Amino acid sequence: MNKFIKIAIALVICLTVGYSASTVTRPSVESWYPTIVKPVFNPPNWIFMPVWTVLYIFMAIAAGLVWDKIKEQTEKVKTALLFFLIQLTLNAIWSYLFFGLKNPLLALIEIILLWLMIYETYLKFIKINKISGYLLIPYFAWVGFATILNASIWWLNK
Repeated sequence: MNKFIKIAIALVICLTVGYSASTVTRPSVESWYPTIVKPVFNPPNWIFMPVWTVLYIFMAIAAGLVWDKIKEQTEKVKTALLFFLIQLTLNAIWSYLFFGLKNPLLALIEIILLWLMIYETYLKFIKINKISGYLLIPYFAWVGFATILNASIWWLNK
């Protein structure tokens, strides 16, 4: 299987996770989310979809590039992709906790774990393919911002 097919498969997986999370997010963004207190630095709702789309594309390219090295670094690649799948799962779970359960505190605890797992994934990816590691930096930064936003929302609404 060539590199582009691996990236395409990773893209389908990442975008499916994003779409699945959006099915829980959308109804709450229209009903519950407007009713809670948000910090002054809360971005407008329209920004989230394009940002997440780009981040999922970057994540997929990163995973595909790492996956492409499986013959040369089998164990490192398997471990890195396991970390990637764990963080991707945590990524999806956050939406269910925050928007589905409407529980900012539980979502905050979970997003901290997600952020740490993204960092660990970055550390694994960068050792296998530098570009893959670099592609995770915007995701790491955005989730860092989302963690601060989540914490602020919890604090303002407790």
